[in-house]
Amino acid sequence: MNLYFLTLFPAIIDEYFSESIMKRALEDNIIRIHSINIRDFANNKHNRVDDYPYGGGAGMVMQAPPIIRAIKSIEHYQEIPIIFLTPSGTTFNTKECQKLTLKLKACKSIIFLCGHYEGVDQRVIDRYVTDEYSIGDYVLTGGELPALVLADSIIRHIQGVLGNAGSLTEESFESNLLEYPQYTRPQKVEDMSVPEVLLSGNHAQIKKWRKAKSLEITQEKRPDLLKKEK
Repeated sequence: MNLYFLTLFPAIIDEYFSESIMKRALEDNIIRIHSINIRDFANNKHNRVDDYPYGGGAGMVMQAPPIIRAIKSIEHYQEIPIIFLTPSGTTFNTKECQKLTLKLKACKSIIFLCGHYEGVDQRVIDRYVTDEYSIGDYVLTGGELPALVLADSIIRHIQGVLGNAGSLTEESFESNLLEYPQYTRPQKVEDMSVPEVLLSGNHAQIKKWRKAKSLEITQEKRPDLLKKEK
């Protein structure tokens, strides 16, 4: 699986994939990461990729030609989903993650376009972008962090990435419920003990307790999810 990141700051991408589960996925050749510096496709001696917006306004806008050349540097780019991270995009959630995971599995590649400054020339979006996503109703300095959020979530759904495949199905949002509480050693911390049912060895009762706790926590913190569960 190939994940391409078109960015002005490739070091941010490379650093993220140097640790933990993402690093292991790279080492096991499950995924391949390509950090493409958009500045490398600027046709000027200062590698400038932004300019003032037509019509006036604050800030700078990323120019279309360097981005288009960066996209076209990727083999078979016409057949690969190109994801643009923007506050006006579809809110990313588990359902959208599953959609993108299926696209990645089908195409074997995915491209993330990370914007910066005041945005990207609309002509890039109109001609090349296939999907637009947001990770929330707020603005960040650039698209690198949102791209990494999507990539991390998608990669976890690829077979072989998680050591225990059951971990994915039990996580929050996978069944429209928040996850039940987790405990580990020691059995007692200060005046707090592990619930007795988890020490019983009765797997049927443990499963029942976990389901009840998931419902309880979801009702308290995210009651909107219970409508989907019902």
